[in-house]
Amino acid sequence: MLRQKPVKASLLTLLCYLSLATLCSAQAKPQAGTDGPVAVVAGQPIYEQDLMSVAGPSLLDLRKQEYKLKSDALNQSIRKKLIEVEAKKKGLSTEDLLKQEVDSKISDPSDDVAKGYYLAVKSQTTLPFEQIKSQVKQLLKNAEIQQAREQYADSLRDKVEVSILLQPPVVHVDYDTARVKGNTDALVTIVEFADFQCPFCSGAQPMLKEVLAKYKGKVKLAYQDFPLSQIHQHAEIAAEASRCALAQGKYWEMHDAMFADQSKLDEVALVKTAAGLGLDQNSFESCLKSGKYRAVVQRDVEAGSQAGVNATPTFFINGEFLSGPQSDADFTKIIDRQLSILGGKGLAQASR
Repeated sequence: MLRQKPVKASLLTLLCYLSLATLCSAQAKPQAGTDGPVAVVAGQPIYEQDLMSVAGPSLLDLRKQEYKLKSDALNQSIRKKLIEVEAKKKGLSTEDLLKQEVDSKISDPSDDVAKGYYLAVKSQTTLPFEQIKSQVKQLLKNAEIQQAREQYADSLRDKVEVSILLQPPVVHVDYDTARVKGNTDALVTIVEFADFQCPFCSGAQPMLKEVLAKYKGKVKLAYQDFPLSQIHQHAEIAAEASRCALAQGKYWEMHDAMFADQSKLDEVALVKTAAGLGLDQNSFESCLKSGKYRAVVQRDVEAGSQAGVNATPTFFINGEFLSGPQSDADFTKIIDRQLSILGGKGLAQASR
């Protein structure tokens, strides 16, 4: 069922739009990709993947926009096909079917509704309401019919099998299996690039815990370091501290403790936190002072940059890119889609 949408077009434009818009389709022929270089400098090739470290987020956003346009066009095409199938079953033309099942059930808007809309967009015209009342009422009815037609088409999906093969853009991201929370065989993997001193990363932790609980056994979380050392002076040492804790088998305990109190990320405070978690204090402190994991943390940063990460938190859900603070609904939408593709049962299906 489509969500009701307000009429947003300008009054002058809408007054010209008095004929009912029909369901339409849009098709786009995808271009073949290439594994070859996009440039060669002094015999040294530059590949498309190399561009990710320079303009990754913008390129990923562009791919997401392209996917949304294709997805919207696909939905329109599917609606058109569904209506054609239903019309053929009933021995009607598609237009006659829509008039019978949809248009005939839409009543004219009242004068009060039309007047309310007119007042809301009054700044767009100098014409008095009485002079254009009939056009405004027709406009509102046309908009309601168009929405009702889309809703009717969507309702037909239960009558026939519809398989969506269009896939969202994905980025291959490697992760460290030693820093994974949840079922290691889960169908869906959330790879999180984060900074222990980043307040938005800290704010995302409760939501991530809820997602893992909600999809227990079906989703796992992999953490990758992406300390923004230019703006967070303790981010690098906190990342190294997490590796020192990992060496003693208490990675997630240290991870949670650092995000829980980001005011205690200097070296002294980190040693105290580790001791409080039951780690061997001398061993931990020696590890932290040695800087032995600095290069390892940097490898995470380089991997993130290659994948298009330039801010935290950034997530890849089975390769689908999400950057910045996200809601539970954002994760649920992608996770359910991935589970559906892979043959798992999504949350929406599970609740039926």
